Amino acid sequence: MPEHRRVLSIDDVPAKTPGLPGAVSPPAAPAPFVHAAHPEGVDPLDGIPRLPAQWIFAYGSLIWHPDFDHVERHLVRIHGYHRAFCINSTRYRGTPDEPGVVLGLDRGGSCHGVAYRIQPGEEEQVVEALYQREMPNHVYTPRMLPVRLPDGRLVEALSFVARRNHPSYLKLSRDEVMRRLSSCRGGRGPNRDYAIHTWHALREWGIEDAGLGAIARELEALDCALTRPALKPPATSGTS
Repeated sequence: MPEHRRVLSIDDVPAKTPGLPGAVSPPAAPAPFVHAAHPEGVDPLDGIPRLPAQWIFAYGSLIWHPDFDHVERHLVRIHGYHRAFCINSTRYRGTPDEPGVVLGLDRGGSCHGVAYRIQPGEEEQVVEALYQREMPNHVYTPRMLPVRLPDGRLVEALSFVARRNHPSYLKLSRDEVMRRLSSCRGGRGPNRDYAIHTWHALREWGIEDAGLGAIARELEALDCALTRPALKPPATSGTS
């Protein structure tokens, strides 16, 4: 795995993975961040201390759209949390009327993902950008997680853990997850694209997430069924 890598642009992510069914829209450019309005006009992130970090642990969309430059990236595994569709999305992948669902780190188990080392000298601005991206409604708790790198180094990586006592934390049935993923859309595009892009990104790293894989395959099959041309009835001959 390459040690030094420039951040991928959205143009580097294919709209469709060769050999797999279903067309997926390329990831949309991130919408400009707008601070959530407070009744008194106070920034909702005021008073939240930023954790200083040199490493970021990515488990979802940050794997394929990290939004920052990095000098190292490694396949790693963290313990104590697992990847789950447990976060309500009313902005990026849904709306207040039709909320979507995105991944969070939920308690229990373990999770394979990617550890990125931020470009030296850019740590403060990258951490700030990640807080602006992830923390406006406080659905996550920023945590420094211990990460063992493939070469044996032990580092701490910043990640964002789901808050189970937050109204946007969800415990959904698989049917409801599928309903939201297949039908909802937000500022960054269809909810299904988020799930499918994440699955493809995990596979490119050799990470097999059976639950996400089954969901993504079902979404791709649904795309094929919706775009498949209708069959014409067979032509008839003769008179009757």
